Amino acid sequence: MPRKTHTDKGSGRGRRGSTMERRTPRPKPKIDFTIDAIDFKNPIHLRQFVTDQGRILPRKYTGLPARYQRRLTKAIKRARQMLLMK
Repeated sequence: MPRKTHTDKGSGRGRRGSTMERRTPRPKPKIDFTIDAIDFKNPIHLRQFVTDQGRILPRKYTGLPARYQRRLTKAIKRARQMLLMK
């Protein structure tokens, strides 16, 4: 069986650098954020950082610094324990 060379074209899977297949980045949601508002007693404000299924949005989408993302995660989990959020 002959070896494939760089001139042999495969199915095109796994190739990088193709300008036709570049993905556009997802737009980040506009989130009204103040550092003082991260508190488990404010579930209305915390709901904008949670999806409809109840998952916490990652830092990639919230745009928060790591320090505040950790604080946000703790606040959401505490609000869930206190049954302020589902």
